[in-house]
Formats: sequence, C-alpha cells, structure tokens
Amino acid sequence: MNRHHQGTALITGASSGIGAVYAERLARRGYDLILVARNHDRLVNLAERITNETRRGVEIMDADLTDPASLATVEATLREDASIAMLVNNAGVGTHTPLVDSDVDAMSRMIDLNVTALTRLTYAAVPGFVSRGRGAIVNISSIVSIAPEILNGVYGGTKAFVLAFSQSLRHELASKGVTVQAVLPGATATDFWETGGLPLEHLNPAIVMSAGDMVDAALTGFDRGEAVTIPSLHDGAKWDAFEAARQAMSPELSTSTPAPRYVANHVQTAGDA
Repeated sequence: MNRHHQGTALITGASSGIGAVYAERLARRGYDLILVARNHDRLVNLAERITNETRRGVEIMDADLTDPASLATVEATLREDASIAMLVNNAGVGTHTPLVDSDVDAMSRMIDLNVTALTRLTYAAVPGFVSRGRGAIVNISSIVSIAPEILNGVYGGTKAFVLAFSQSLRHELASKGVTVQAVLPGATATDFWETGGLPLEHLNPAIVMSAGDMVDAALTGFDRGEAVTIPSLHDGAKWDAFEAARQAMSPELSTSTPAPRYVANHVQTAGDA
C-alpha cells in the first residue's frame, strides 16, 4: 500500500455510501481529504474516524451542490487549492419512478446535481491540474448510462452525460498529465435506493454489490489506467467489443451524403407519389 503523500482528494457526496468509502480508501493511499456533503454531523464523524485511523488531514465542507452559492464555494476551493490532486465527482441522486409519474421540478434538481454541479466542479479543477501537469478526475456514472431502459429516463440521461463527458475529457486531457476515469456501478448497497423511493430490501440481493467492493474494484480499474470501469461486468471483453464497435462507427458518422438505405427509401417514396 502506497502511504506517501499523494496530495489532496476532494470527494463530493462524501458523508455516506460510495463517497465515504472512497474517503477511507484514499486516505489509506496517502491522500489528505476535503469531504463535501450536506450532512454536517456525518461529515464530522467520518472525518474524525479517518483522521484517527490514518493520521491524514481531513477538511469538511457543508455544501448543497444544487445551491449556486454553495457550489461556487466548492468551485473556488478547486481553483485555489494547489494541493488538490484528485476530484471524485460522486454526489448524485436518482429515482426508479417512471417519467410520467415523476415531478418535473424534481427531475430538474436531479439534472442540477448530476450534470450541472459535476460539470462546474470539473471545469474548476481542470485548469489547475493542467498547469501542474498532474491530476485525476473520477466521475461516478452508472450502468444506466449504457442501459437507460433500466431506471428513470432522466436519471439514465444524466449518467449518460457523465460517461460521454468523461470519455471526451480523457481524450482531450490525456497528453496533459490528467487522468479521467468513469465508474459505472450497478446496484450498490447504499441509501441511494431509499432516497429514490425504493428500499434496498426490495432488490434482488444477487444484483446488489457492497459499497466497499464497488470502490475497491473501481480503484483497481483506476490503478490499471482504465477509462471506463464497470465493477459488475465479469467478462471485460464485452465492454471491449462494445467500445470497439463505437470506435469503428466513428469515421462514418458524418458524411456529405445520406446513407444509401435512406436515399433508396426517399426515391421509392417520390416514385410512388
């Protein structure tokens, strides 16, 4: 285990679940921490425990990332604190409720947290990482980013954004010393489900991974330099094939003429008229 000082990791949604596990694991890897969440008491308890167990420095920030003023405070920290070497964009909210049964204002708040806050925090961190020639961004997406039929469509759309944003950033920043990883958890044993209206005990235990196992798998993927880590996917060749197919289409996605199959349909329709 590498215990020499790695810099500071700022983790959002850090008071419980996946974020709290990242905090523990990264402290043991030698990172000081800035823990961001809304629940002050949980943050205090977690910070005290991590400090006692690892002797790393832990700072807490009470922040609701859907509130512009709170978000701006975290952005300023990312811009101004040159010790920050890693940003873990973990804060997020979801729901299993179908679109037609969902409140549009709640869906807008989901977009504010899952997309807007994540984007703004990343933009705040990246210039400093680039100027220092080092840094890492870990974006917690979801398997619904590639399987949007599973849960609510707005939630799936927000996580698809996180995946696409991460892939684009990795392409853009790879030569500048900045690492970008997207993590796609499946169902994970956290209070995410209760918050979203579906108690964890209603899920099939066979599809639910512990938060500890999920984060440990994600960190293994990070150590291996993976752009995308799917902790539950046992056959990694399937993701490789999926990504290879996407890359193979890329040169053909923008051309000056329609694909012949569409031209044929158009000509046939005109002839019938």
